[in-house]
Amino acid sequence: MPAHLRPTAPIAPDAVLVGDPGRALLLAQELLEEPKMSNHARGLWGYSGRTPAGAALTIQATGIGGPSAALILGELAELGVRRAVRVGTCAGAGEGIELGQLLVVSAAVAAGGSATSVGLDVGETVGPDPGLTERLGVELAGEGRSATVASVDTHPGETAPTPGVVATDMQTAPLLARGRSLGIATAAILIVVETGSGERALGREALELAEKRAGRAAYAVLSA
Repeated sequence: MPAHLRPTAPIAPDAVLVGDPGRALLLAQELLEEPKMSNHARGLWGYSGRTPAGAALTIQATGIGGPSAALILGELAELGVRRAVRVGTCAGAGEGIELGQLLVVSAAVAAGGSATSVGLDVGETVGPDPGLTERLGVELAGEGRSATVASVDTHPGETAPTPGVVATDMQTAPLLARGRSLGIATAAILIVVETGSGERALGREALELAEKRAGRAAYAVLSA
């Protein structure tokens, strides 16, 4: 039995991973028919159920930061998860990045020291599962942009931009690295919720619309 998750419903082989428990609830209501709470231990809300297409899907909150996300992915692996798509947020750090934009992660740079806990060196780049990533790009078509991001240990808006990346977040690189070590096909969609300096932020209504769109893309790819 995992040390942190306490499943009260079956965990599906496919999972959508989010940092925020509120986002887990939002996507469970958006993507699942009759969702059942599968975890509430430690505030890490998780939901399992069937999509309208009949596919089993779990939506699980992972908490803040790479170490928490990597730990939860490891426990999900014990429970049978084999594919996962992260739906998260990020701060734009490059030219042409707009609030509300959806980024399909093509590579993630480990820009924080906590990445060493999952076997990455600071500055090392890790890639997502190619098949899932390609299908995410097709599903989002003109709505998504392929992007290299950097994962940091502090609030992304407080971190100096890393050369060659267009956005920063707090968990994608460690999550992809952990997925690779576990043999779990892992990919990520990030929503730009603020500019790099933090002077502009995405409104709540616009964020929910973007969360739902990203969630539907993840669901479509995992259901294929």
